[in-house]
Amino acid sequence: MPAGSPEAARIAEGLIASAVGGPRGSRRRGRFHTLRVAAVRPLTDAAVEVTFAIPEQLRGEYDYLAGQHVALRTTLDGHEVRRSYSLCRQLDAGGGGDGPQTISVAIKRDLGGRFSTWAQSELKPGDELDVMSPQGSFTSTLADLDGRHVAGIAAGSGITPLMALAATVLARSETSRFTLVYTNRSTTDVMFVEELSELKDRYLTRLALHHVLSREQRTAPLLSGRIDEDRLRRILDALVFPETVDEWFLCGPFDLVQLCRDTLEDVGVASAHVRYELFTTGEPTAPPTDRPVVVRAGEDQWKLEFTLDGQSSSVESPVDARESILSAALRVRPDVPFACAGGVCGTCRARLVEGSVAMTENYALEPDELERGYVLTCQSHPQTDRVVVDYDV
Repeated sequence: MPAGSPEAARIAEGLIASAVGGPRGSRRRGRFHTLRVAAVRPLTDAAVEVTFAIPEQLRGEYDYLAGQHVALRTTLDGHEVRRSYSLCRQLDAGGGGDGPQTISVAIKRDLGGRFSTWAQSELKPGDELDVMSPQGSFTSTLADLDGRHVAGIAAGSGITPLMALAATVLARSETSRFTLVYTNRSTTDVMFVEELSELKDRYLTRLALHHVLSREQRTAPLLSGRIDEDRLRRILDALVFPETVDEWFLCGPFDLVQLCRDTLEDVGVASAHVRYELFTTGEPTAPPTDRPVVVRAGEDQWKLEFTLDGQSSSVESPVDARESILSAALRVRPDVPFACAGGVCGTCRARLVEGSVAMTENYALEPDELERGYVLTCQSHPQTDRVVVDYDV
């Protein structure tokens, strides 16, 4: 099975993740449930925190690991819209141990972003949204955090999963340490500024917090300006000390994440100790359900067969339509799971049982998943006349 572009393959090599203290590499199928918005809180002029109430009967469905995300689904202007957002709070099971009473995500407004703009201006307590159960493998592999040093580099809204990760790592052990480098344009763009300050006060000697501002002068010249390779190397030398770090978390735009990965590799950090997550504008260029496909007699076609929730389905697709596996499946089963449709979140993951596909991008699957035949159906295009996938495995 072709594994996509060389860049996608190279990125996939760094994806190794699991629960903090839990089974390595565990995943579960995401399912949507309708949740009520409990609160909407401004974070900056361009970002809000949205908190959802979890009904008692669904709390087990929303157990999550620090670093995971949820997909939100609603209808805007007659079109279904889905976006994925990281969970930003340390898990609080409300004392019952049966799952959280609430979950919270941070939504930053993207220029021209339909969903994020709507969330900023229209979303209010009492509204209801479809929220998928937590997904993602941007989580720690360290079963024992005693004496461990974890470091994170985040840009903009990339702080969201790192907030939960830092709080969890520091709370789980009295001897763990966390170093966080957080870059923004200016102080007014810093999300969770109060929460970060409170976290620093609570773990004064164990949390090192460094704000880097690209368009605002700070007292320390090292923390003023855009993070390029030279500045990153100086930050590592003077503030983070890679030789002391047991695990790394990177979250932000592709260019910054790739710069950090390349630089860490160059200074001797093994890729197995680096976790990363990309964020995008959340605006897929071609939603998988928006393009009509007509199957005509006599055209060259390929056939998809798939299993979802124990039910088998099949669909034929014209070769010239160049449909992805996900797009074809959605024409006969609208409940097929997906969120970002960009190869980032991994929600559409399925196992290739028969046939061959080529993946355009892959930023979500771990190397061992690729070896076992898993694909991202939003990015997979058939290379054989018949393709069989299983969403239930």
